Amino acid sequence: MKLNLAIALGLVAGLLLGLVAAITESQPLVALAEGVEPLGNAFVDLLKMVVIPLVTSVVFVGVCRLGNLRKLGRMGAITLGFFAATTVVSVLLGMGVMKALLPLASEGAAQAMEAGGAPPPMLPGPIEFLFSLIPSNPFSAAVDGALLPLLVFTILLAAAAGSLPTGDSDRLLGLADAVAAALIKLVDWILLIAPVGVFALAAPVTARAGWAMLQTLAIFVIAVLIGELIFVAGVYVPAVRFVGRMSVRRFLRGCVTPQIIGASTTSSPATVPAMLEAADEHLEISLPVAGFVISLGAGLGRAGAALFQGACVVFLAWLYGVPLPMAGIGGALLATFIVSFTVPSIPGGSVLSLAPALGTIGIPLDGMAVLLGVDRIPDMARTATNVTGTLTAAVVVDRLEDGYGGSPSTDSSR
Repeated sequence: MKLNLAIALGLVAGLLLGLVAAITESQPLVALAEGVEPLGNAFVDLLKMVVIPLVTSVVFVGVCRLGNLRKLGRMGAITLGFFAATTVVSVLLGMGVMKALLPLASEGAAQAMEAGGAPPPMLPGPIEFLFSLIPSNPFSAAVDGALLPLLVFTILLAAAAGSLPTGDSDRLLGLADAVAAALIKLVDWILLIAPVGVFALAAPVTARAGWAMLQTLAIFVIAVLIGELIFVAGVYVPAVRFVGRMSVRRFLRGCVTPQIIGASTTSSPATVPAMLEAADEHLEISLPVAGFVISLGAGLGRAGAALFQGACVVFLAWLYGVPLPMAGIGGALLATFIVSFTVPSIPGGSVLSLAPALGTIGIPLDGMAVLLGVDRIPDMARTATNVTGTLTAAVVVDRLEDGYGGSPSTDSSR
């Protein structure tokens, strides 16, 4: 909480310095705002340093563990299908809402960002894009920063590792777990200087754009909040009512405590005890279903984060003047879909794991640092959405399992 506050204060300080420099046109202030830019670039380089190993290690761990879910039969298939389907919908919705609200943002901010950026790369057509997902040399893909082909290799390797005998699989999984834990610790250290890095990134941009940057960031946050609300109301609520056959009022009442805990801690795993209690006492979901779905959802139920990332891709593409043709949208959707299941539970995890989607389209990774400063409110909203989605999945799976003659629900009112 203190780190998030410090990052937000760093952003505010950078925005104020740049804004005062732009309004007064004071040469010393303009020089100061532009002079701190190398510090911001250094912070971005530190983030880039850990992106590839962090994303590949957490994806490997997540996919390798999924290999065992085949043994869990229908319940596992229903749960994974629910999370996969809602994640795709959430990414597309996030993109759509952001696209709809971008006309309200200021073109001045985009022009200021484009002024300091490199020209966008030429994107391949759909067929070329699909073939480009196969890395002829995974190590070369890592060196080049081609994260999406590297993720394809990582997923295939993790799936193969998950099919190995238990001893061999556990050793590989333990190694990947340790690597991921070390990288997350390194990210924690890097984020300690995030207030300075965000300040140094915001000041020069705002000095060039003035009020436009403040308006643009406000539109971004508002678009994410609207998207999360639409997603819950348009996807989760109907699923509870028409598939789970549960009263919407009763469901929402049972979600309140887990949502509050999720929003305040911005951590889905931290809400597991509260979700289990809500499933038992308020939603009356059978214990086997609740234990399985909620435990799995704490690690995989990231539709709220996926919506946020879909919105980020459209926003940053607009901000940096990068075109979004169909091939680029398809690549961003695939990358966001894959990574959203393995977003690390750390401050700014959804922002840091944007790298594969941004790299697919050619959006500078500098945009991740800009978003870190305003991430607290979207992080609260997307975590609450993730929690709501996990409880929705538990209600749906419990109803479907009951219908198939599985573990009966104790809810006689449904």
